[in-house]
Amino acid sequence: MQPTTSKYIVVKSSSIHHKGVFAAIDILQDTEIIEYVGIRVPKDDGDKIAEEHIQKAELDPDQGSVYIFIVEGADYDIDGSPDWNTAKYINHSCEPNCYIDIKDGRVFIYALRDIRRGEELTYNYGYDLDGFEKHPCRCGSSFCVGYIADKEEWPKLKELLKKK
Repeated sequence: MQPTTSKYIVVKSSSIHHKGVFAAIDILQDTEIIEYVGIRVPKDDGDKIAEEHIQKAELDPDQGSVYIFIVEGADYDIDGSPDWNTAKYINHSCEPNCYIDIKDGRVFIYALRDIRRGEELTYNYGYDLDGFEKHPCRCGSSFCVGYIADKEEWPKLKELLKKK
């Protein structure tokens, strides 16, 4: 399959993690940028596949670790690891400029605010705290909590980190 494309993006090296997706042109707030695509997998297989991705990433730090996108309300998740899913290169940030919207079981990335040409596109991956230590954050934001976690989980994460 051909890689997914969008007039709004270009993939290149990222200071956050290996590859990233950058704005090819200025993008206005709430613009649909690209769809996150992949292989639909049964919900029961999603965690197993995610763990396989994590193990591969431990062997090769340039690999992303989890490409499973949990689709609430559907009987499947999306394994976005295939090379043709260009959206898999959008990195996490604790101060994102994009957000996710799920429509009819499909996952779309939108601009959270106006984004300038050349700016790296990011969204909060929304991870829960199970195994958070396996997902250190490299976003570099002044708001960074040190791990990839849903913003709603930050107070709980901060309490866990105080206890360490």
